[in-house]
Amino acid sequence: MAVLAALLLALAGALVAPASAATAGPVRNGVSQPVYSYTKAVRETVWVDTGLDGDGDGRVDRVAADIIRPSEPAAAGLKIPVIMDASPYYSCCGRGNESQLKTYDSKGHPVQFPLYYDNYFVPRGYAVVLVDLTGTNRSDGCVDVGGPSDVTSAKAVVDWLNGRAVGHSARTGGTAVTPTWANGSVGMIGKSWDGTVANGVAATGVAGLKTIVPISAISSWYDYYRSQGAPLYSGTPADLAGDVESSGATSRCRAEQSTLAAGAPYSGDWTSLWQQRDYVASVAKVKASVFVVHGMQDLNVRTVNFGQWWDALASTGVDRKIWLSQTGHVDPFDYRRSAWVDTLHSWFDHYLMGVDNGIQNGPVADVERAPDQWSQDAGWPAPGTVQSAVHLNPGTLGGTSNSGSVSFTDDPSRDENAWAADADRSTPDKTVFSSAPLAGDLRLSGSGSVTLTVTPSTASAHLSAVLVDLGPATIRNYAGSGEGIRTLTTRSCWGTSGTGDSACYLDTAADTTQVGATVFSRGWIDLGHYASLNHGVALTPGTAYTMTVDLAATDHVVPAGHRLALTVAGTDNGLIDPPASRPTLTVDLSRSALRLPLVGGAGSLHVPAKPALDGPGLTSLTARELPLGAAAFR
Repeated sequence: MAVLAALLLALAGALVAPASAATAGPVRNGVSQPVYSYTKAVRETVWVDTGLDGDGDGRVDRVAADIIRPSEPAAAGLKIPVIMDASPYYSCCGRGNESQLKTYDSKGHPVQFPLYYDNYFVPRGYAVVLVDLTGTNRSDGCVDVGGPSDVTSAKAVVDWLNGRAVGHSARTGGTAVTPTWANGSVGMIGKSWDGTVANGVAATGVAGLKTIVPISAISSWYDYYRSQGAPLYSGTPADLAGDVESSGATSRCRAEQSTLAAGAPYSGDWTSLWQQRDYVASVAKVKASVFVVHGMQDLNVRTVNFGQWWDALASTGVDRKIWLSQTGHVDPFDYRRSAWVDTLHSWFDHYLMGVDNGIQNGPVADVERAPDQWSQDAGWPAPGTVQSAVHLNPGTLGGTSNSGSVSFTDDPSRDENAWAADADRSTPDKTVFSSAPLAGDLRLSGSGSVTLTVTPSTASAHLSAVLVDLGPATIRNYAGSGEGIRTLTTRSCWGTSGTGDSACYLDTAADTTQVGATVFSRGWIDLGHYASLNHGVALTPGTAYTMTVDLAATDHVVPAGHRLALTVAGTDNGLIDPPASRPTLTVDLSRSALRLPLVGGAGSLHVPAKPALDGPGLTSLTARELPLGAAAFR
């Protein structure tokens, strides 16, 4: 063993720059190398004190952290960084396209670590730590759906890895465990709830968290369940907690379940529960670099979540990178596998091992333009983007001012796809504003908004606003079962396999569909929250109300020859719940405004000099330009 340790130390010294030799894994040509044995890796579980007693049993809650790490670095006197995925899904639902669960041997030692992170990164000198959030799998406590318990249970493990928390060899106590093998540098990663927790932990400013990679993640839980007062089709936090909590937690966590139910009223009010779960509000504390990944057609974790998080992070000065796909709620491992693994590898090497590989100086944004076709930008929103006010007139985007009025009646049976299909046909449930066919490509990059002055006929009303690209296209089938991907029967391997933990995963391919129109940005409101999100009120029929609908972040090119359209309607079936009544709504366009993030500003929106014969036209389109980000957040 002594000879092996000496050999490994010499090898590491030959491969790693002297400044990082004491802490980094072996590096050659700017890339960490797979020189360590995966099959001989140390597999252990440590239970970490959280300082909480969420289940009220009089004992401090402990969370289970399953660890896999190469055995050789410690023998060679090297400390290593950690890749951590904290999740509620390790026993109930699984992770990845194949829904992998954690598995254990007869003595309770971890065998299968879901996803490829362990297979790929452990041989390269990283530890992988998978944490069961409180109330799930083998952890104590109660699930609180993004609240202090969720965040603290993951933060406690970061603290333990940095010597600030106590770890134990058993759930009931055992002996104290100290991570003498860890160098204190932690990167958190995960999709959906997992990535959401990474956002929440970063927003605590915890020392030692060097980077996060939130994939399809929530930045404010209100915006998962509500949209400016309108209830979304997402169930309730109490339902979600019940779905993931361990069997033992079900009976002891009834008080937490009641708290979740009471704090998330169907009314859509902005309660203290939501405020507690708004990580954007604490963005100033973020010190970690952030690599955001999101599907622009994600109708589970809607894109407002990445957009507001990304925009808020700009004020912190932390390094940022972003990938935006045309998929729904899908991991990049399943739509751009090889490029993703290489990019993530470089990202972790730089921010966790200190490798000077230049990734922080490369393109900031990768955007999928068509299935498997990507472009890159030096920043995001794209350089040259300007918030531009575009005028609204009945039937058209354009003119020299906003004028006229339009009316429609809420029809809860209709949705955004039906509206888009009927864009050129008058129907009573919507109003459409469209340009003539564009003379050149038009790119929208970022978040827009539409301010509407609306008079309802009843005491309650919901509004939907969607941006549509009117024209034929081949897109990812984000509405399909795979949300834009097909799972194949072949497998490819990413790292080293071990007994009970394969590194080989089912391959995927793009699932595409032909469409005549593409909805690419959306927003929904409850008009009863026109004055404040804190408390909705009954509307007075016949009274005009003004409210701004936030159009969620996107990056889309409307090609030359296509038309850009804004649809305004009531209930977007399948995405928001209908109001208590079925109002007719009249929109005063002279007191309304559309603001779009146009690359090149309003001058980039070129239309023919004469209106087209096959659709709504305009002879000119004027707009005044506003500073980027001028639209209100809420």
